[in-house]
Amino acid sequence: MTVPPFRNEPFTDFSDPGERRAFERALEKVRAAMGQRYPAVIGGELIYLDDVFPSVNPANPSEVIGYFPNGDADLAARAVEAAYEAFDFWKRVPYDVRARYLFKAAAIIRRRKHEFSAAMVLEVGKNWAEADADTAELIDALEYYGRQMLRYGPPQPLVPFPGREVEQRYIPLGVGAVISPWNFPAAIAGAMTAATLVTGNTAVFKPAEQAPYLGWLITEVFCEDLKLPPGVLNFVTGPGHIVGEAMVLHPKTRFIAFTGSKEVGIRIYENAAKVQPGQKWLKRAILEMGGKDAILVDETADLDAAAEGIVVSAFGFQGQKCSACSRAIIVEEVYDPLVERIVERTRQITVGPPEDPNNWMGPLIDQEAYDKVMTYIEIGHEEGRLILGGKPYQPNPTSGYFVEPTIFLDVDPHARIAQEEIFGPVLAVIRAKDFEEGLAIANATEYGLTGAVYSRDRLRLEKAREEFHVGNLYFNRKCTGALIGVEPFGGFNMSGTDSKAGGPDYLLLFLQAKVISEAL
Repeated sequence: MTVPPFRNEPFTDFSDPGERRAFERALEKVRAAMGQRYPAVIGGELIYLDDVFPSVNPANPSEVIGYFPNGDADLAARAVEAAYEAFDFWKRVPYDVRARYLFKAAAIIRRRKHEFSAAMVLEVGKNWAEADADTAELIDALEYYGRQMLRYGPPQPLVPFPGREVEQRYIPLGVGAVISPWNFPAAIAGAMTAATLVTGNTAVFKPAEQAPYLGWLITEVFCEDLKLPPGVLNFVTGPGHIVGEAMVLHPKTRFIAFTGSKEVGIRIYENAAKVQPGQKWLKRAILEMGGKDAILVDETADLDAAAEGIVVSAFGFQGQKCSACSRAIIVEEVYDPLVERIVERTRQITVGPPEDPNNWMGPLIDQEAYDKVMTYIEIGHEEGRLILGGKPYQPNPTSGYFVEPTIFLDVDPHARIAQEEIFGPVLAVIRAKDFEEGLAIANATEYGLTGAVYSRDRLRLEKAREEFHVGNLYFNRKCTGALIGVEPFGGFNMSGTDSKAGGPDYLLLFLQAKVISEAL
């Protein structure tokens, strides 16, 4: 199969009146479909349950996106069994055919791009640009992993040896439990699912309870539009501690691909390590678990650029990104002028329902997230000096879980708001004596996901290149927005298992090598 070189999907230019009208029509289409009941998909069968839960619009929780099966451990086990049965067939499908499924899925989603993005605006509260970037990343994952499978599918080169015919081939693992987050409900959910399928594994896919509709849209593309064979992709919904845990513990599950909180990731890691009765393998765990990301600014930096990068990284999608900047570490010499710029830019942020393209910041995802953020803001009053925000925000009487962008100054590096992942629009600003101290502060957390340095000093940048211990490090740019194929994404320490999603070696996590040697 010959395919053109990979190119990242371009973002939509919403200054184009035609694109704006098209997106408005997509919002209307998604809204017109709201309130329906959706099934689980197991072995190709649509399974509707009487016990359902609602997915709601976090900007207006009285609006129900749809109702989804409130699955249990038995439903999860049924899905794993269906996937296990289908694996015997799917693993024999040629690798280039599996890649073609991904290319066709990318083409379908590209045609429905605004629909997927509009669904994110309504289901998880992303603004137009953030939602568009999420959908573009999903398309990138499908295109990129399809091409990577064309690389890994054929026999791999080995050192020739007289008298022997040898080959190494990559074969699939088995049933994968795909447990995806709500904050990138298209990109991450679709990427983990695509990596599972294209490598010849079968999947049990459980989206986050806050974003099942996006999970349904992905499943619909593969199972209905592309007619994926029954059982290859199974879609289940329900509480993570019940459905997800049953998927992880099932003896026929071969690996787990998870993105989410550190606490849940650790539990998955522990449970995956336990060999269950009848289990014939050691399970793999591919985990991405969050961060406490820092942007370090020294006295040589472009302060306007640094302020812009900090604000966009801290408050984009309400700070609900594992890559978000939650710590700004600023050297003493430029602390006050940079803080002034950060506050000035943050004051310009518009907060409100993200359906309105004039609103840059939307709601938090749900009541639990809102309560958590407000609790950390209370803690912040004891640990720093509040200079902006710190209060709930109600743009209208039907508003949901809105919180003002919040900045605390003069935060101790060891304070809770400087160490614990808040996952909301709260920025801790930390004063450092100099660049050396700032770099030490940046490294002084249990996480290691993303970080950035703003500096014009080449030797300092080179020092950070070696010593700033994060999986994704950026110089003189924001610490969010990694592109598939360009900036493979994943972190160290408690940020996960060091996998690099969107990178050239990611699919190896879903494969195992088999060597065959024949005497001549």
